[in-house]
Amino acid sequence: MTERHDFVTPDLNRARRKGVPEVILAEGKTLEHALKIAGIFLAKNGRAILSRVSPELKAGLHREFDAGAAFEWYASARAAVLSKPGFARPRTGGRVGILTAGTSDVPAAEEAAMLCKEMGCAVYTTFDVGVAGLHRLFDPLRQMLEEHEVDVLIVAAGMDGALPSVVSGLADVPVIGLPTQVGYGLGGQGVAALYSMLQSCAPGMAVVNIGNGIGAGAMAGLIANRMAAARQMAWERAEQVLAQPPTAENAEIAKK
Repeated sequence: MTERHDFVTPDLNRARRKGVPEVILAEGKTLEHALKIAGIFLAKNGRAILSRVSPELKAGLHREFDAGAAFEWYASARAAVLSKPGFARPRTGGRVGILTAGTSDVPAAEEAAMLCKEMGCAVYTTFDVGVAGLHRLFDPLRQMLEEHEVDVLIVAAGMDGALPSVVSGLADVPVIGLPTQVGYGLGGQGVAALYSMLQSCAPGMAVVNIGNGIGAGAMAGLIANRMAAARQMAWERAEQVLAQPPTAENAEIAKK
């Protein structure tokens, strides 16, 4: 059932329907409206997620909700998560790796990481491994693919936006390119990075809009959680097979 309030119609069932929780974009909202919307989600769902939070709104959130909610702050991304006592963040088994070309790309990457965590994924991050010193990339990428066995990679880059293409040419998992507003002069607001990623010849890469960490996180979380569900189904099937009397066919299935 849809709930309507004076100035907002909150999508309270989005996480259950879509697999991606609602994120309140605070930028452009009045302080009153942002606090009211956060309060609705906190009361109804036990959690409120806000992005692009101003210093004034951060102070307002503490003032309004400190008494009844835990406050988690992502400083680089200016994102906040409020949760009521007893709220449990889901754990899905999805695994997401996040790389950045430079430390200036961290705010967008942290925004993506925040949402992936709220979607129940384990998140592995390594920052500042861009093409200006490409040797820095190889060990973190190997760890993510071989040790952590991530399901998907988010790669944030500004400037020439080359790193996602390099990673996509090496990795056997989907790569999400996240262009950032980092650079100089012509194309320096992320346009050059966006065009470079869109024109990539490395297969297996998708691209979100400039600075859209939420979009990158949502896509990565959906992929990772789908993979986690498939792994769980495979384990359950293997357990069922092992519980049956041994046959040649069951032995082959169990090996797989």
